[in-house]
Amino acid sequence: MKATRTDALEIRDGRTDKTYSLPIVDGAIRANDLKQITSGPGDSGLLSYDPAFLNTASCRSAITFIDGDAGILRYRGYPIEQLAERASFLEVAWLLRHGELPTQAQYDAWVHDVTYHTYVHENIKKFLEGFRYDAHPMSMLCSAVAGLSSFYRESKDIFDPAQRTISIIRLIAKVPTIAALIYRHMKGLPFVHPDNELSYTENFLSMVARMSEPKYRSNPVFTRAIEILFILHADHEQNCSTNAVRSVGSSHVDPFSAVTAGLAALYGPLHGGANEAVLRMIEEIGDKSRVPAFIDGVKKGSGRLMGFGHRVYKSYDPRAKIVKRLADEVFQSVGVDKDLEIALELERIALQDDYFVSRKLYPNVDFYTGLIYRSMKFPTSFFTVLFAIARTSGWLAQWEEMLLDKEQKIARPRQIYVGPDERPYSSSLRKTIITPARA
Repeated sequence: MKATRTDALEIRDGRTDKTYSLPIVDGAIRANDLKQITSGPGDSGLLSYDPAFLNTASCRSAITFIDGDAGILRYRGYPIEQLAERASFLEVAWLLRHGELPTQAQYDAWVHDVTYHTYVHENIKKFLEGFRYDAHPMSMLCSAVAGLSSFYRESKDIFDPAQRTISIIRLIAKVPTIAALIYRHMKGLPFVHPDNELSYTENFLSMVARMSEPKYRSNPVFTRAIEILFILHADHEQNCSTNAVRSVGSSHVDPFSAVTAGLAALYGPLHGGANEAVLRMIEEIGDKSRVPAFIDGVKKGSGRLMGFGHRVYKSYDPRAKIVKRLADEVFQSVGVDKDLEIALELERIALQDDYFVSRKLYPNVDFYTGLIYRSMKFPTSFFTVLFAIARTSGWLAQWEEMLLDKEQKIARPRQIYVGPDERPYSSSLRKTIITPARA
């Protein structure tokens, strides 16, 4: 098989000795074109087999660009480094959806709309009070966001642009509020209402941490850290949770339900729970003096170094460079405790060990974000919730892009059946068959 100068892939089928020419567009062939390659009558055509979608493009998207080999991440063409340094999170949320940066008038109206939709119905609070105090916060968040669908039945009219817009505003505005309510419920603290005079991130921190003070003012280092982390986590191409949102959304369900699918996927320890896993690993190590032995165990296959390496980035996660500098600022503000000492020693040894360097196992964004959230006194189980607040903006942009893509249909992957052929039913079970009574 080889690509020709006519931008086509010439395939010779060794079974039939027939040759097929498949067009190459944007570096890909259409899997549907493989159906023409058959072995004879009764053959429905060739399939591509790709567990976990390791080399399959499920869509065309103009939102996020990643070059894993070069360590590049861009939103709508803008380098993540520039956005993290200069933009606000709500500016990035607008960009992800609309494809261009907002004008001043658009931005002011957008911030106003999001700010004044942060309140949630009182029934949502009562709903959250029904959970045990020690329930995992992601379980509560999944349930509460799914519940929003029942409050906004008009959101099911997904092909009405006005309904899509208000649903997107509501989700971006209310997810932080629900997250803060969950935090307060976990701590046994009274709920705090949103403060419309504060910025998006300041308001979230106020709802989380405000106690008896008449006006909450967050630590500026924490406010900047949350703002940047939200930007870095806003979108990341066709990852597990984004694929879940698109797949469930392809059934034309309302956006609250589609986002809930993303939350459920993000809950997993291999995805959004990765930074939580970093802290669990540090807790297991227990002391800085045990780091060398832990590293040796990882190299021998008896342990796993969480927060290092990335499935997409084959060199260095560009977000990790930004978060590393941010982490240093946070550590300088709050100091370094025992767990942070363990983490920093892990980083130091791993970056100097050829075993990890040769395998390009560098610290990724999850390694540093977990440390930052830990320094800000967020419970370890709450880390994925913070991730979800940011990623909601990307999920919604991806959901709407999928919805308006005329090529997209309801997601329905094919399979290769490997079970038994047809066989007659035969059972040795002794069972009573109940016949219906006659009138």
